Amino acid sequence: MGKAAERPPRTSVWLEGKAHRRRGGGQPSGLDRERITEVTVRLLDAEGLAKFSMRRLAGELNVTAMSVYWYVDTKDDLLELALDAVMGEMVLPDPEAADADWRDQVRSLAREYRTLLVRHPWVSALVGTFLNIGPNNLAFSRVVQRVMRRTGLPAKRLTSGISAVFQFVYGYGTLEGHLSTRAAAAGMTMDEYFQDAVSTVTEAPQAADVMRESRALMEARGGETVQEMLERDFEFAVELLIAGIEAMVARK
Repeated sequence: MGKAAERPPRTSVWLEGKAHRRRGGGQPSGLDRERITEVTVRLLDAEGLAKFSMRRLAGELNVTAMSVYWYVDTKDDLLELALDAVMGEMVLPDPEAADADWRDQVRSLAREYRTLLVRHPWVSALVGTFLNIGPNNLAFSRVVQRVMRRTGLPAKRLTSGISAVFQFVYGYGTLEGHLSTRAAAAGMTMDEYFQDAVSTVTEAPQAADVMRESRALMEARGGETVQEMLERDFEFAVELLIAGIEAMVARK
C-alpha cells in the first residue's frame, strides 16, 4: 500500500476564502459567524484559553458541536477569528493627519495595545501562534508602520524601532494581564493580591535582601494602588522609548 498523503500544515483562516466559506447543507438556525465569534470571545475572557473547547462553546450557544463546525473547520480557525475580532477594539490614530505628532501617536498606539492585552489575557498566547493577517490586525500593523516612518528613523532601522516599542508593550500588557487573572482567580483585588504576594515573598529568607531593595524602589516610585504604580511605570517607560528614538534620529 502506498504511503498516505500527509496533511499540509495549517496556514490561516484568512487564506483560501476560509474566513467566509460555509459548508453545504442546511444552515443551523439562529447562528452566524459573528455570533459564534462573539460568544467565543466572551468565553475566552471568562474562562481562559486552557478551558475553551468547541463542546463548551456549543453548550453556551445551546447547539450541537457539529452546528459550530458548519461555520469553521477547526478550533484554531475560530480562535484566529476571535483574535482578529478583539484587535478591532483598538482606536487607531490617523497617521496621515497633517497636524499629527508621531510621539503622541506612538503613545496612543502603545496604550491601546496594552489595554487590549490586559482586557483579553488570552490574546498574548495567540499573537505568536497564528499568521495574524485578519483585517483588523493588518489595519493595526499598517498604522504602526506609517507612524514609525514619521519618526525619522532610517528605513533599515524601522523594524527595530517597532520591536522596541511594541514588544515592550506586549510583555508589559501580558504580565499585567496575568496579574489581573491571578488576582481574580484568588478572589482578591489586585491590591490585595499584591500585598499578599509581597508578604509571602518577604518571609522567604533567600529573598530578604532583594525585597528590601525592591521595597525602597517601590516607595520612591509612589502610587497609592497597584493600578497607579502600573500606570506610572508604563507611561514613563514609553517616554524612555520615545526619547531613545529621538536620540537615535539625532545621532544619525
